[in-house]
Amino acid sequence: MKRDRIKIDLLIHDLKVPLAVIDAGISSLLKREEKYGPLTEKQKKVLMRALRNTKITQALVGDALEIGKSSEGILNPSRFTISDLVRQSLVEIFDLSNSNTSEKVKNCNDLLELREVLEGDGLGLDVDERTWCEEVCLDEVKIRQILRNLLNNALKYRKSRVELSIEKKDDALFVSVKDDGEGIPSGYHEKIFQCYFQMNGEEACPVRGHGLGLAGVMVLVEDMGGKLYLESDEGAGACFTVKVPLVSKR
Repeated sequence: MKRDRIKIDLLIHDLKVPLAVIDAGISSLLKREEKYGPLTEKQKKVLMRALRNTKITQALVGDALEIGKSSEGILNPSRFTISDLVRQSLVEIFDLSNSNTSEKVKNCNDLLELREVLEGDGLGLDVDERTWCEEVCLDEVKIRQILRNLLNNALKYRKSRVELSIEKKDDALFVSVKDDGEGIPSGYHEKIFQCYFQMNGEEACPVRGHGLGLAGVMVLVEDMGGKLYLESDEGAGACFTVKVPLVSKR
C-alpha cells in the first residue's frame, strides 16, 4: 500500500471515534430524558437532524475505508440471502431520510408486504420469490455499498419513481437501479465515473452528488470482477446495471 494511501486511510479511520462519541451523545439526549431532562419538540427536531447527518458521515467514512480496501484487492466473501441484502440496504438508506419507512421495512414479514411499503415511497422492487430467498456468496459489505449508492442517487434525482431489479443468472448477480429523472446526456457517460467530476449548473443535467459516489461504485464493481453499465440520455432518466460474478460455493 502506498504511503499516501496509508495516511488517508489512517485519517479516515481516526474520524470514526469522534463520530461515535457524537452519535452516542445525541442519542442519549433523545432517549434518556429522565437523566438529562425533557426536550421541546423543536429541540428534538434539531437533535434528530444532527443525528441523521452524523450517521450519514459515519456511512461515508465506512464507504471510504471500504473503497481503500477494495483498491488493495481485499475481498471478504460470505454467504447471505438476497432478501437480507436488500432489507439491510433499504434500512440504511431510509434511516437517514425517512425513519417511518425504515421501521416499516424492518417489520415486513415477506416480499409482498415489502413491495407494498416501498410503493408508498415510489420505489418498485422487481425480484422473483425464488431469487429473493436464495443464498449467494459475495463480499456483502461491498455489494451493499454499491446498492446503497445507486439507490441513493436514483432517489435523489428521480421525478417520482425508482425501479430496483435483481436477477441471478449465468453464475452472476445482476442489480439494476432505474430512475425517471432528467437523465444524463451521452457525452457525460464516461466522465461521471471520474472522481470529483460534476456537471455544473449551466449543463442540461443537474449536479449529481459530490463526485465520489459513482467513481467509488466503479472501483468496487471492477475489483469484484464485475461490470457497471449505464443506459441514459437527456430527459430519459438513468438506469445503472451492475453485473457481479458469484463466488463459488465453499
